[in-house]
Amino acid sequence: MMNSSMIKGTVLGAAAVLAIGAGAVTGYSSYTTSHYADVVAVDEIKESVRTPREECKDVAVRKPAPTQDQNRIAGTVIGGLVGGLVGHQIGRGNGNTIATVAGAAAGGYAGNSIQKQMQSNDAVTQVQKQCTTSYSVSQRVVGYDVTYRVGNDLRHVRMDEKPGKRIPIVDGKPVSPTRREV
Repeated sequence: MMNSSMIKGTVLGAAAVLAIGAGAVTGYSSYTTSHYADVVAVDEIKESVRTPREECKDVAVRKPAPTQDQNRIAGTVIGGLVGGLVGHQIGRGNGNTIATVAGAAAGGYAGNSIQKQMQSNDAVTQVQKQCTTSYSVSQRVVGYDVTYRVGNDLRHVRMDEKPGKRIPIVDGKPVSPTRREV
């Protein structure tokens, strides 16, 4: 037969096992059950983004024409010949020679000057592409500052994704792979 102390020990042991088991089930249930916090406010965090854009257009540009006779030899020679002919018509004897040489020198100088003026007025128009860079500025959302309520406490967290009306909570903190403490 069993004595009363054995019965008491068995009953107390069974009660202890039941209490521990019930606590374990309650703890496991509490561990696996999600708790939620109400989201009170969500503020977008934005940053400015500058995007470059190249704008090009064709523009007519006037440039001096290339010259083949940079020393203006043709103008000097032709002017010298014409000046010599005119000078030769003026004088007689020794004066004729002096007038021919002076006419050739003055004509050469005048021909050179005329060719220089004509070359400086010669121009070509070319089309050139001219480009400028302008920037457009836009805003981009990079995260969210979230205010949530746990019991009577308001707490804050920064999240990469916008939360809904409630967020899951474990040990008083939001459960999210993208959260950052603020």
